[in-house]
Amino acid sequence: MQVSRNCSVRPIKDTETSRRPRRPRHCRITQPEKAIMSPQGKPMMQQSPLYDYIILGAGPAGLQLAYYLAQRGRQYLVLEAGAQAGSFFQQFPRHGQLISINKVHTGTTHPERNLRWDWNALLCDDHMPFKTYSTDYFPRRETMLQYLQDFATNFHLNIAYNARVQTISRDGAFQLVDTHGRRYRCHRLIVATGVSQPYIPAIPGIEHAECYSDVSVQAEDFVNQRVFILGKGNSAFETADNLVGTAALIHLASPHPVRMAWESHHAGHLRAVNNNLLDTYQLKAQNALLNATIERIEYAHGRYTVTVAYTHTAQEREALPYDRVIVCTGFRFDATMFDATCRPQLTLNERFPQQTSAWESVNVPDLYFAGTLMQERDYKKSSSAFIHGFRYNVRALFHMLDTTYHAGTWPGEHLDCTSAALVDYVLGRVNTTSALWQQFGFLCDVLVVDAQKAAVQCYTELPVAYVHEGPLGQQPWYYTLTLEYGSAHAENPFSINRPHSKEVCINYFPIVLDELYNSS
Repeated sequence: MQVSRNCSVRPIKDTETSRRPRRPRHCRITQPEKAIMSPQGKPMMQQSPLYDYIILGAGPAGLQLAYYLAQRGRQYLVLEAGAQAGSFFQQFPRHGQLISINKVHTGTTHPERNLRWDWNALLCDDHMPFKTYSTDYFPRRETMLQYLQDFATNFHLNIAYNARVQTISRDGAFQLVDTHGRRYRCHRLIVATGVSQPYIPAIPGIEHAECYSDVSVQAEDFVNQRVFILGKGNSAFETADNLVGTAALIHLASPHPVRMAWESHHAGHLRAVNNNLLDTYQLKAQNALLNATIERIEYAHGRYTVTVAYTHTAQEREALPYDRVIVCTGFRFDATMFDATCRPQLTLNERFPQQTSAWESVNVPDLYFAGTLMQERDYKKSSSAFIHGFRYNVRALFHMLDTTYHAGTWPGEHLDCTSAALVDYVLGRVNTTSALWQQFGFLCDVLVVDAQKAAVQCYTELPVAYVHEGPLGQQPWYYTLTLEYGSAHAENPFSINRPHSKEVCINYFPIVLDELYNSS
């Protein structure tokens, strides 16, 4: 299907951000290889260095992994297409406001506990809380941009800017070539580029529509217009909320009803900060949500006609007139840079690379994924799509790489095998851990029991599936510790019958599972 330029992601204009990209003063910048001249006067490439790791993308995940690799002294390089770290936030979210919370006043000074309510900070020993950059509960994207650049600068991360990778191949090592013809090589490649391309459903005529990525954000451009928005996620409602005061009417459509984050506990579902349009719908202010399949979009004489088939009304179709049609259906992973020697297998409507429990490509060894791409493993369940979730995944990925390729050990502690020691450990963890709090049901602590030595070895913050599929899952006796929502998870969260006894809490609580491995 051909998609018009309206549905592509283009660089942001200078006027759309209050801060122009700048080169950091102290950040370590690696210069890619340069061409040298042969005796015949022709360009000849130097042999590029062979890195242990190359990370694609200097966004939050790329910086987080680079920090840990740098701390351990690994040979790595980050390749960033833009002129500064976090360039995604020069353009997105389009209307400037993040929906990741920044709770400044929490009643505690415990840095680990405070990370439960700081959804924007990266993990580091020096502790860089986001509240030192903004006191807004929902910060602005420009603040995130500055935070990420400062993180790269403060830790002297090894980043090559303006290095957009064009092709990736593999002949033993991974071979990367950027748009300037510069070459890079590595043993292991970590892709942290995010979902960089709009996801465009296969709907006849959709090429005529505008796209969330580059539609005007000036509400005055929609005065007295009928607006159709395809999608019911946060980008759709963010766009609609901006137009409530100027558009004649706004319709949001998708085959399924809207899902509220307060019901699902998934931060990617519709957030209250974006849901003002729901009031205007239910209070008869000319806006509406349509549960419908969009069959086709037609454009003629400056007007759109959208044909929909209603989901909850059998056989009913309707052709509706609009002045504007905007596609807000999310984003997808761009795999076009990979050639046939290392192209990763895709899944979930080809929106994400399919991954093992170690976030490694299922079909390309030594190709890993970091950041929002990690959500393929817990899609719309836990928090891997967001900084406050994937920062812990990235730290776990670092430990996986360290133990797999460098004989490292997973962090943890040694306990006596007594009930008092185990209770103290579990209570201490559930009352302080931010990783298990944010990555509920996805990350766990593992307590391996050695009955002969009367000892317990504790390992922290591993993916549950990684534990069960790996060597730890073959230990004769071990426990997993997670934080999870209880039996009332799917009910109306504002009308839950709570039992009188705290011992039978049904909302959010720790789960300790006793695992016995049977080798047969």
